[in-house]
Amino acid sequence: MSDIRIILVEPSHPGNIGAAARAMMNMGLEQLLLVRPKQFPHPEATARASGAESVLASATVVGSLAEATHGCGFIAATTARERDQNFRVLDVRAAAARIVEESRRATAAVLFGAERTGLPNEELQSSHVLIRIPASAVYPSLNLGMAVQLVAYELFRAAGGDVTTQLPQTSSSVPLATPEEMERLYTHLAQVMHEVDFRDRTQSGTHLMDRIRRLLQRAELDQNEVNILRGLLTAVQQRRHPAGSQQRNA
Repeated sequence: MSDIRIILVEPSHPGNIGAAARAMMNMGLEQLLLVRPKQFPHPEATARASGAESVLASATVVGSLAEATHGCGFIAATTARERDQNFRVLDVRAAAARIVEESRRATAAVLFGAERTGLPNEELQSSHVLIRIPASAVYPSLNLGMAVQLVAYELFRAAGGDVTTQLPQTSSSVPLATPEEMERLYTHLAQVMHEVDFRDRTQSGTHLMDRIRRLLQRAELDQNEVNILRGLLTAVQQRRHPAGSQQRNA
């Protein structure tokens, strides 16, 4: 499963990095990316990898989540707590089926947050779905290494076709828009909203763009669809500005 990235965001314990690498090796996953790890490389990571040193050796350390997801299409993020209802949440088995399906047309990614805090909402903005791992209500907390193992197992099963909750085939030949392409769309949309004075008129007046982002992330736009929307936005701008005065968008 070379087209699926496992991304650990700010892991604080090197042993968990090693455990994640071992889980990946067990289940045929190769791409491990670490965003601002507290300690890596580290002897404990190597010890906990227990034979999966090749995954650690090829792990990539980056300074931001944007770097880690660069070039990806479908992105899923794990969560252990309740989130805003505007996020789409899938059971781990259904999510794994979807991730494997999407990885056949562009690199897919699975995000895991820090051991104590998980992923903050701002780091979920590029995600299309959240993954929920069912656990006992008495003690639902999972160790990072355990969470990676469970997700990796479901990905392995999905890749082998042994999944009872397989989602309908929805992939097309056109890749999903990358996080960078989506950010350019959001920037363009915000610019046009400002030009036409379309503002958040609710009492707080601060959540409109976040809601729009989540709506479009749930829509899982492909590259052609992003180009259509940006073309529409450009047409709106051209109708509002005299010929030759339109600033070019990135």
